[in-house]
Amino acid sequence: MLPPFDPLFRNPHLATIAANFWKRPLLDTSAQPTVFDPEPGVQVMAMTQTPAQIRGDLIILHGLEGSHESGYMRSLAHAALSRGYRTHRLNMRGCGGTEKLSQTLYHAGLTSDLRFILEQFQREGRGPVFVVGFSLGGNVVLKLLGELGETELVTGAAAVSTPIDLEACCRRMMERQNRLYESRFVSRLKLRYQERHRLHPEHFRPHQDRLAALEQVRTVMDFDDQITAPYFGFGTAARYYALQSSGQYLPAIRVPTLVVQAKDDPLIPFSVYQRHSWPSPLRLLATEHGGHVGFLAKENPRFWVDQAIPAFFDSLRNN
Repeated sequence: MLPPFDPLFRNPHLATIAANFWKRPLLDTSAQPTVFDPEPGVQVMAMTQTPAQIRGDLIILHGLEGSHESGYMRSLAHAALSRGYRTHRLNMRGCGGTEKLSQTLYHAGLTSDLRFILEQFQREGRGPVFVVGFSLGGNVVLKLLGELGETELVTGAAAVSTPIDLEACCRRMMERQNRLYESRFVSRLKLRYQERHRLHPEHFRPHQDRLAALEQVRTVMDFDDQITAPYFGFGTAARYYALQSSGQYLPAIRVPTLVVQAKDDPLIPFSVYQRHSWPSPLRLLATEHGGHVGFLAKENPRFWVDQAIPAFFDSLRNN
């Protein structure tokens, strides 16, 4: 039985912003970096913590321009550790201070790194293994599960505030009431891209003209059209979104998966969820309120998804 959600805020923007700044539980200093080598020239790093008694492994993925330090990553890890899950807060390529580890960029549908880690865990005999993705990380998780279909690599999964239709969500972000979010994302994307050029000049020399193009970038869609899509060979943002949105992969998922989505999410129109059916093993948990990666509860424990997700995984283990 998953705990019911009684929202602290019914204004979606307040729920979103407050959750970003709300004090989260402190993790102890036992977290250790674990580096994985998914392909030549690419390394990704997770911050790993191990409880006294291990009931399973949990890999957590962050959203756009997040990292292992993001508040939602830390508080979910804190809750999962208390239930016996060894946690791995995974940084996407170049995030969380790992710019020197990987020459390449990341994108919303890049599933190869997570798949490599899951396969390594299987070779090491670990299990059960669970995965959680927040926002853009949720798109990665759902897309990978669809690509895998029937699989023993993952026991259960969860996705929170996931842009399952990338183009629709980028267009929603361009609306006037969301300019605060978009300007923050765009500023961080630009800085990260400039830093990649500085750290890996040999790799990025063929892309030198893209630095000048940054001056014209005003939206996330602009960045994807000028930077992400050409870099990964998608051509345009429209084609990138069409190929990498996880919504089209949902029918192929065979792993029990909890999908948590607020109907009032300011960045994700709920209509993109209503276009799909949600038969088992997918479970759509749609709340009336919650904002984007918010879900602050009126009563303690304050961070509702940190209770709901481990409870879902515990139910899978018990069955």
